[in-house]
Amino acid sequence: MRSIPPAGADLPIRRIFNTWWPLAFSWLLMGAELPVLSAVIARLPNPEVNLAAYGGIVFSLALIVESPIIMLLAASTALCKDWASYQLVRRFMLVLGGSMTAIHVLIAFTPLYYVVVEDILGVPPEIVEPGRIGMMLMTPWTWSIAYRRFNQGVMIRFGHSQTVSVGTVIRLSADALVLTVGYLIGTIPGIVVATLAVSTGVISEAVYSGIAVRPVVRNELKPSPPVTPPLSVRAFLSFYVPLAMTSLIFLLAQPIGSAAISRMPRPLESLAVWPVVTGLVFMFRSLGVAYNEVVVALLEVPRSYANLRRFAVWLAGASAAALLLMAATPLSTFWFGTILKSTFAMASLPTTVLGPGPVQPASRPHIVHVGLSVSSFQN
Repeated sequence: MRSIPPAGADLPIRRIFNTWWPLAFSWLLMGAELPVLSAVIARLPNPEVNLAAYGGIVFSLALIVESPIIMLLAASTALCKDWASYQLVRRFMLVLGGSMTAIHVLIAFTPLYYVVVEDILGVPPEIVEPGRIGMMLMTPWTWSIAYRRFNQGVMIRFGHSQTVSVGTVIRLSADALVLTVGYLIGTIPGIVVATLAVSTGVISEAVYSGIAVRPVVRNELKPSPPVTPPLSVRAFLSFYVPLAMTSLIFLLAQPIGSAAISRMPRPLESLAVWPVVTGLVFMFRSLGVAYNEVVVALLEVPRSYANLRRFAVWLAGASAAALLLMAATPLSTFWFGTILKSTFAMASLPTTVLGPGPVQPASRPHIVHVGLSVSSFQN
């Protein structure tokens, strides 16, 4: 059970850190998923096309479809204080997750896909059909994440944030199994291997979260005294809608970015590189993303604001400095040019021209280094 600080004392930094680090570890592991997927896709047939299809279509559209359910973790953490509130939020999760999954199916399996991808995003024609296959295989994504984030919020609410990290390890283990099999076979398109891996991973984590939350609900949530006044649908929506709109607006950058890149020079190569840069940037951002749940869980503790704000300032400064260090020093060359160099078999993608280092032929654009440098100021 969570300890309560003595009356008159500020919320200890140690408690903030102990709540944050398992979530940060979980988000950091999830952040590693995209670079690993990119590495495997790039070692399989037609890497340029499949990387562009994943980054420019599947990743962008799947994120925007799931954006309304991302904040279910924050809502569950903040509001699931008693059995009645838990049931209300759970019903909302089931309806919203099912509705967003229906939208995903509508895009992936009907002619609406071509309207979105060809007419709105305007992506290169080579990646249209691979992207549709990927969207079809990603169908379980949205509902699995809705269910998982709802359960994780309950666990965080009752002081079991370390359990979230276990679920992430299970997810990445499932990812790794599918990616390894796909890589060893060697003939399956990268978009198929990657989306199957992601779908398998989120389903595995959702199943685990459903099992892990049961004793928490039974032994801690159900015996909790009813909140007064009871949570109403109106009160819940007034809390949740602004959060959902925030994530929607933020994630709109992904499809907008795909549409913009598709209308620029060398769109195929740029879309192929984009998930590589995005994956690295998100690894740094993930430490701050995890802090959102910490604030939701601890802000109601008396005298918590000052130290929560202090920790946030430290965290923001450290993560921004780390990303800027990566972008502005030879570390970027080491990451992309040494660690990932063997990954990029396609000659048209930049490899060692990613940061300070030897001059490379002019035919290889500075796409990755420029993108990483810009992203360091957007973190």
